[in-house]
Amino acid sequence: MPQSTLSRSDEAALIARAMQNDAAALRAIMQYCNRRLYRIARSIVRDDSEAEDIVQAAYGRAFTNLREFRGESGIRTWLARIALNEALGRLRRRHADASQSLQDQEGDKSFSLVDKQPDPERAAAQREIHRLLERAIDHLPQDLRMVLLIRTIEGMTVEETAALLGLRPETVKTRLHRARALLRARLEKDTGPLLTDAFPFDGERCRRLTARVLNRLKLPAGDEPRSLLRASWLVAMMP
Repeated sequence: MPQSTLSRSDEAALIARAMQNDAAALRAIMQYCNRRLYRIARSIVRDDSEAEDIVQAAYGRAFTNLREFRGESGIRTWLARIALNEALGRLRRRHADASQSLQDQEGDKSFSLVDKQPDPERAAAQREIHRLLERAIDHLPQDLRMVLLIRTIEGMTVEETAALLGLRPETVKTRLHRARALLRARLEKDTGPLLTDAFPFDGERCRRLTARVLNRLKLPAGDEPRSLLRASWLVAMMP
């Protein structure tokens, strides 16, 4: 599983190394951030494959402009904002395309919310209750869904969530309360203990996306360790 937090010194060391196009450092940053970025993207587009594309695009944009990172927030928050903007941009383009198709009296078949590509890892990992939970989350209004995913599942603070989404902390609290109430009504039971297992993004899916980004940057993918992020080991190896 990816490490949940990094010390400021470990993070700074990783970023400094990443700015030199060090593949191991870039890989470690991606494995540290993959799940959060994926969940944010998916909360907006509600499609697994498109969410992966968004995360990949966000990394490509961020890593080619990594020297713009000023450290005013953590690297995970900085990357989350890039992924959020990418996802919202795609959603706006999707709606514009759908509107144009309706004007042309053509059925829009390209944006089905049903994932038609089987994912063996996902099928093996999830039980029926997780599929029910994901569907329940998908049915939430977007503004509530985003707050729920970022605040509850990702564990960001109210202040961090507010800053990321451009909201007041009071608004974050209100939306989170409404999201939880709607989930309880839909599932008819407390779903809190299950939320941390929804929309997994680790194992082979995490490694595959990491390798694609490094390949785009023309850097060696290498062999990832079983534990997705061991920052203390990586920092100790740095000159």
